Amino acid sequence: MSPASSRRLVVALVAAVGVAACGTDAVSPLPVQPPGPSPSTPTPTATTGPATTTATTATTAPAGSPSRPPPTGARPAPAPPTPARTRGTPRTTPPPTDTTPACQGAVRYDLPLAETEVELLRSLCFATGAVLRIQGIGPGLVTVDRPELVSQQYEAGVVDIRFVRPGTVAVTIPEEGREHTITVVVR
Repeated sequence: MSPASSRRLVVALVAAVGVAACGTDAVSPLPVQPPGPSPSTPTPTATTGPATTTATTATTAPAGSPSRPPPTGARPAPAPPTPARTRGTPRTTPPPTDTTPACQGAVRYDLPLAETEVELLRSLCFATGAVLRIQGIGPGLVTVDRPELVSQQYEAGVVDIRFVRPGTVAVTIPEEGREHTITVVVR
């Protein structure tokens, strides 16, 4: 058997053993692999005569890949660290629709007039799609300065204002003869 044939036989046997060891749950290799054996490391070959060794070439698959099992030595390779997140990469900056400390997401904000001091509430910030629910008020009393940015409904003493487009909306609520304006920023 020629040296090139024996190398192909070794690579085929190693690949077959690697596939059999991995089974159907093969995974892709980690981005950083531990250093593999040097190209001159002796590898036993399967021949009909006495056991001999041949040198492997550097063109084979990296150590630990599904097509080649990790080298077997006195010490097993340490297990890779478990990733904190299994999918995607962590965000470094939130996209504009995420909530920030000063701006809430697309939530429903309940404003019960009987329990809230409206004078203390000057401004709010929401994401597009949020709803300001004002409870305990009559029909037609709540007004907005930019009706093209909202969808407003009234039913049974409750006014729902859904913010459908980004912008700034002044919501005016009459209470005890005075008008209170809440500035709502919609992102």
